[in-house]
This record gives sequence, structure tokens and C-alpha cells, in this order.
Amino acid sequence: MRSFLTKLNSSWHEWALRSFMVIVLAHWAEHLMQAYQVYLLGWPLHHARGFLGQAFPWLVHSEVLHYGYAVIMLAGIWMLLPGFVGQSRTWWLVALVIQFWHHIEHALLQGQAIAGRTLFGAAAPTSILQLLVPRLELHLFYNTVVFVPMVVAMTYHLLPSTPDAQGMRCSCALHSHLATT
Repeated sequence: MRSFLTKLNSSWHEWALRSFMVIVLAHWAEHLMQAYQVYLLGWPLHHARGFLGQAFPWLVHSEVLHYGYAVIMLAGIWMLLPGFVGQSRTWWLVALVIQFWHHIEHALLQGQAIAGRTLFGAAAPTSILQLLVPRLELHLFYNTVVFVPMVVAMTYHLLPSTPDAQGMRCSCALHSHLATT
């Protein structure tokens, strides 16, 4: 495992980050499509299922799917962390901490689905912040507050300062002459 993580954060880092971002962006597309379906097309929430949910409706209602994605995000951010240095590492850590909380919320939802009992007498599994914010908007918020520090981290990683570039073990930096100071 150590050899795999070493390669993942050095010679494979660029490829791994690109692959991970495809997954992240595909998930974003699902949430944005669902919001589009609700707010612009006026569909009832239970019919707004994103792209995949239209073909596979059970996906949207499966807590396993949502929890699985939260775990994949958490694991991906954590496994790719050693490849980040300096300012990019700070921002990637911010994304990791927020995703950890997002994972806790999904674990709580998954636990309720498994137990067949909801919190606070809710009709469906409910997360803590969902008590204050509806689920659609909450997940847009969570995905935003995880994604934004990831984008900032990627920017610093692709355009590192000279000291950060010297500490990098990967080939992700776009151009050394474009490095920020």
C-alpha cells in the first residue's frame, strides 16, 4: 500500500488528480441538473433525479449510493493529500476537513436507513444540518464548500510558488516560468 500511495502522489499524481476531478465534476453535474429540474423546470423534488436518476430512479433514493460517494470523496482527498505542498496543501486540507463532516452527515443518514428509524421523528432519514436547510440545497452547499477549496488547492498546485515547486514530487505544475511568487 505504501508503494501505491508513493506512486499516487508522485509519478501518478497528475493522472490521479485528473481522474478524481472527472468523478467530482460528474457528481456536480448530477446536483446541478437536479437543481435545474426543480428550480427552472418546476419539477417536484421527487421527480428531479439528475441525469442518472432519470434512467435509474432507485439511485437517487439509495442512501448507500450517497454514502458511497461521500466515502470515495473522503478517501480520494485523503489519499491525494501527500502530493500537495505549501499553499496547495493547506487548501486541500480545508477540503478534507469539510468532506469529513459531509461524510459524517451521510453516515448518519446511512445509519438511519439501515436501522429503519429516523431522527427527530422525521419522515425520512435526516442529517443534522438538514434540520435547518432542505436536502437539495444542503447538498449543493456541501459540494460547493468542498469543491471551492479543492479548486484553490489545484490552482496553487498547478501554478506553484518557487518554494512550493521545489517541494513537489509530481509533474502537475503547468509551467515553471508561470509559477507565482
